[in-house]
Amino acid sequence: MKKLRYPTLFLFLSVVIKLNAQTPIFGNEVPVTINGLTFDAMEPFLSTDGNALFFNNLNDGITTSLYYASKVNDVTFNYIGPVPVVNQTVTPRLDGVASVDTLNNFYWVSTRNYSTSFENLHRVRFLTSGYTNFGPLHGNFYIPIPGWLIMDAGINFYGDQLIYCNAQFNGCANGLPCKASLGLANKVNDSTFNKDSNTNILMANVNDTAAYIVYAPAITKDGLELYYTRLLKNSTQTEIMVATRTNTISPFSVGTLLIGAPYIAPEGPTLSTDKTKMYYHRKDGNLHKIYLRYRTGTTDIHKNVIDNNLSLFPNPTNGMSYIRSTEEVMVKVYNVVGVEVLRTTACSINLNDQPNGLYFVNITTDKTTKLIKLLKE
Repeated sequence: MKKLRYPTLFLFLSVVIKLNAQTPIFGNEVPVTINGLTFDAMEPFLSTDGNALFFNNLNDGITTSLYYASKVNDVTFNYIGPVPVVNQTVTPRLDGVASVDTLNNFYWVSTRNYSTSFENLHRVRFLTSGYTNFGPLHGNFYIPIPGWLIMDAGINFYGDQLIYCNAQFNGCANGLPCKASLGLANKVNDSTFNKDSNTNILMANVNDTAAYIVYAPAITKDGLELYYTRLLKNSTQTEIMVATRTNTISPFSVGTLLIGAPYIAPEGPTLSTDKTKMYYHRKDGNLHKIYLRYRTGTTDIHKNVIDNNLSLFPNPTNGMSYIRSTEEVMVKVYNVVGVEVLRTTACSINLNDQPNGLYFVNITTDKTTKLIKLLKE
């Protein structure tokens, strides 16, 4: 029977988790070192295997190009140099905002040929030796009016869905866009993506365009978490946000703030494939630098009050939680991989000797058995 306990628990938990949209929590930021880099690093994108970090230098209106670095560990990379093929050689130039799928299809924003062509999102597929499919990405997600362009875009893990940002530049303050919002486009073929017919519904909670400029999207492998940046209009303070959903045909939720003030210009989140690491850039002194935060858990995944006769508080906890019950209890606590870390008949749960993260509390009385998620942070 002991061998069956954890699989049974996980079967139940998998159902519970799928039914709840969960908002991620990230810990304190950690500086990322790129050995050999002496200039700004902005708009990071982590390759799907986690071994390469792409970024562009400062968008100064003169020479913005794409670069990459190889992984040493989570917080250390070695600078390699410019990304092959993709950068223009003329000045002024803008090549930035890299993203790449698991098949090495590489996408980036470029102002080459604008406004002779409004298709300013480009793509190339890198092969073991050489490349193919170089050129502008076609589709109906562009707004073919002078002043409008794709400011940011991010491809998903599988390469079949694009999250794009339509932005209007029309002489607004500080060179910032006057308007910017996000949309979804689906792959038609290697050179074409077309706007999802439901994109306005799916993005309705994210695109608060009356108050914010919304840009710099990144979507997780499972399609359930959308990370992005927003800027309050008539201000300079940016914020990194996340919106979630329970399945890939539902609208994203209203965004939750992850990083804002007092950090200066946090922007451009990118997630590791397993969603445990979030990289982004912000200004540090005179340079923009890349930082990392580790995922520590999720919120809105629990109810403090289970029913009128049973409750668990506080939740989240910093170590000690308490059970209010009108009956005697048997309490078993499992960590996120299903290992039992505590068993007690007391109405208190002491996790002071356990690491931060998500736990599952099984509470049994003579009348009922309840399972509740408990977050230690």
